[in-house]
Amino acid sequence: MSEIFYVDDRAGHELAVRHTAPSPVTRGRAARPALIVPGYGMNSFIFGFHPSERSLEGTLAHRGISVYSADLRGQGKSRSHTDDDSYGMAELAIDDVGAVIEDVCARERCDRVDLIGCSLGTALAFGYLAHRGTSRVGSFVSMGGLVRWVEIAPLIRVVFSSPELMAKLKLKNTRAIARHALPLVTRVFPRALSLYVNTSSSDLARANEIVETVEDPHAGINREIAEWMARRDLILRGVNVSIAIESMQTPLMCVVAMDDGIVPVATARDVFERMGTRDKELVEIGGDPRKPIAHADLFLSTGAEARIFDPIARFLLAR
Repeated sequence: MSEIFYVDDRAGHELAVRHTAPSPVTRGRAARPALIVPGYGMNSFIFGFHPSERSLEGTLAHRGISVYSADLRGQGKSRSHTDDDSYGMAELAIDDVGAVIEDVCARERCDRVDLIGCSLGTALAFGYLAHRGTSRVGSFVSMGGLVRWVEIAPLIRVVFSSPELMAKLKLKNTRAIARHALPLVTRVFPRALSLYVNTSSSDLARANEIVETVEDPHAGINREIAEWMARRDLILRGVNVSIAIESMQTPLMCVVAMDDGIVPVATARDVFERMGTRDKELVEIGGDPRKPIAHADLFLSTGAEARIFDPIARFLLAR
């Protein structure tokens, strides 16, 4: 059972946080709460959705973990009381993620939470750790995430080739466009989706629901991503986050989609190789041309509960 509450980020935004309580059968197990951080151009919807199986949230809660999924400013059900949209990744990482962590710890009456960073959410979560320290975080899971651009997919490189152009690009009604386009592309040209999701691995029949996770891109963050790609390392408020994680001892699970056209394997795997802790696991999903696993397949693919979500739960519960 899920409920939504709001967290004041003290910057004019009320961040929507969805809480999924642990199963009554498993309630009482000694488990830290888990906080899931969404990535670029998305919100937290997909963490609580799966076409045919338990979702990521549902699986973790079923295994006895109290699960929180955050919509940061500009995402999902979060609310804004300001017209200032000049924020960037640092504000999302340090201010918003930090505010949610403190609120969750207060609600759960605990000292630490486990972080699950998804795609850009991994970079944001590491940005928080680089600035605020690791004392509030028990374990870290990166799902298709990154902190340094070791390799850049050709199409992504072209799209983000000009920081100046990306700063001027303002797309609106992206979710509505996706709602109309996704069913058509799925039927007529599914290969066009393969960088992100594969119809041979994920059931897209419920496309109208899946697109609820889509958000309009933010022009300022577009520019930041383009600049990040050019220099490779992630730098937030003067701190090189890509270097900072090398000394972090937080236990890590790194989940890599082997057919990812958004965050290439070398870039996603670099999180595992770069992280300083010795307590870390690398989980590589896909590689079979008949059932390729791309970026969104990590959350939507048939069998994700057993292959991806359950191992994450076991990792968190063991630490």
